Amino acid sequence: MAQLRIGCSGFLYDHWKGTFYPEDLPRSQWFSYYCGHFSTVELNVTFYGLPERETFAKWHMATPADFVFALKGSRFITHVKKLKDCAEPIEAFFSRASLLKDKLDVILWQLPPSFAIDLERLREFLEILRSFRIRNAFEFRNKTWINKKILTLLAKENAALCRADHPDFLADIPSTADFLYIRRHGAGGNHATPYSTESLKEDAKVIRSHLKKKEDVFIYFNNDAMGYAPNNALELAQLLEKKRK
Repeated sequence: MAQLRIGCSGFLYDHWKGTFYPEDLPRSQWFSYYCGHFSTVELNVTFYGLPERETFAKWHMATPADFVFALKGSRFITHVKKLKDCAEPIEAFFSRASLLKDKLDVILWQLPPSFAIDLERLREFLEILRSFRIRNAFEFRNKTWINKKILTLLAKENAALCRADHPDFLADIPSTADFLYIRRHGAGGNHATPYSTESLKEDAKVIRSHLKKKEDVFIYFNNDAMGYAPNNALELAQLLEKKRK
């Protein structure tokens, strides 16, 4: 059976206090509270720097048995190196991320808007990733990447083309993997607007269609302002649950 994972891009936001986290809940208990509502989280902290091995081990220990993580790949790899000659930094990344063990499910590689299509560089990068046997999703922020050759290459490696609204939501694109990866950044990618119930119903329709095709689905809300992300995620989960009943 295909799995559905609904969560948020991060969990440690002070402005979620009172909108998602109870006012009197200590900060040290926020992650536990989050895990009580969601079965996954996308961590952006790994984009900015690589946490210590002990941190990954603690995350593994602190989460339920069926909880999974998606990690955002290092910006050193995607924005500085731009996927070139990345064998060593990739090895360093996974040497720590592997401490999540079976709870590590997907790596998201977000490329900068200034990085235009480079088919051979992506091919070489994917070849390096093969040995780590982990699912990968790519969020391209330069539209030159969205073409048939890239889609074919991603499909060959079972890598997903991330559907994200930054600024426009990628919707009518073919699947390139046995899973769907969606990031909801807020309208136009502004991280500061909620999604309407009607918009979430459209997401639910898309999600159901992929689940029927036996494709796993991961969707993360990154519109963290005012606690919109967790509340939109919870509403989407409720919409999907109602349909199943």
